[in-house]
Amino acid sequence: MSRFARLANPWIALQKPYQPGRPIEEVARELGLGDVAGIVKLASNENALGPSPKAMEAMRAAIPHMHLYPDGGSFYLRQAIAKKYGVSDDMTMLGCGCNEHAVLLAHAFMDKGDEMVVSERSFVVYKLVASLYHCKCVEAPMRGMTHDLDALLAAITPKTKIVVVGNPNNPTGTMVDQAAVDRFVEQVPASVVTVFDEAYMELVEPRDQVDTLRHVKAAKKPIVTLRTFSKAYGLAGLRVGYALAQPDGIDLLNKVRQAFNVNAMAQAAAVAALDDDAHLEATRKMLRDGRKQLMDGMRKLGLDPVESVTNFILFPFKKAAGLTAALTKRKVIVRPMAGFGLPDYVRVSVGTAKENAQFLHALSEALIELK
Repeated sequence: MSRFARLANPWIALQKPYQPGRPIEEVARELGLGDVAGIVKLASNENALGPSPKAMEAMRAAIPHMHLYPDGGSFYLRQAIAKKYGVSDDMTMLGCGCNEHAVLLAHAFMDKGDEMVVSERSFVVYKLVASLYHCKCVEAPMRGMTHDLDALLAAITPKTKIVVVGNPNNPTGTMVDQAAVDRFVEQVPASVVTVFDEAYMELVEPRDQVDTLRHVKAAKKPIVTLRTFSKAYGLAGLRVGYALAQPDGIDLLNKVRQAFNVNAMAQAAAVAALDDDAHLEATRKMLRDGRKQLMDGMRKLGLDPVESVTNFILFPFKKAAGLTAALTKRKVIVRPMAGFGLPDYVRVSVGTAKENAQFLHALSEALIELK
């Protein structure tokens, strides 16, 4: 054991860090390539259309001011979000993606020995955050690859402080509907903070989106809705997300967040992106077409992908690690799901038509290699 490990809190020393998707540059080095040309990254659920054009224009305009600290309260961005959702600006708070909000929620509400309830195949960061605060993460069974909200309710005990519903869910790509969410909110105890992680919601067709803000606005129970600019608006590199809750909940989160947690470039880009409806619709169209292209192609190759409403598709494969390696050799990066507790699954992000075609071609070759 190292000197630092002996001095650390034991639950921290045993913590396993989150493993992000492999960057293109790392794969290029592994393959002995001089640059990243020809490599397709379909591992991290990024927006293949790139950033919102309006956001890029705003970022260019912000460059001369990067010697100044950002607005610590993200005033203009909070105003823009509040206007979009019809809430007061004291009902929203900005963070470094939804991940920071998960940490802040645990910091504000959980103590040693408390419990966080999640679904068994939900975002692995929830479990990591619970262990970070020396708390227990209780994983409720799912119904296939979809949340079982009744099972989540049954898993709640007097020790439960937070219950998290990732909807749509990463890594399965499935979503529970409005009626199920409404029933869940009616039954969840008022002593538990209910968190809806909706990082992928804006990728869903508007008619199918679930409205949890109605419950936030009703103020009958402590409910927090999380959204991000990483997915639908193509700003993953800037790491900016936001929480929506009643003012007293936002006040508590502000007490535990660090000053200047959202940089000035991110704030400028996000304000502009909120107004870019054309880019948002183009993203949804790309995903509609891309999901069909990938699902049809994988089924023709004998695979059984999980139906998804998001910008990624999960599919089972016994030799997941081998398949990932075989695809990497063919300049296609996908995500093995062992780190999410799904060792026999692979996740592929939806790319452009050209990127999807490259994946399917590489996949056909890899499957022959692995027979």
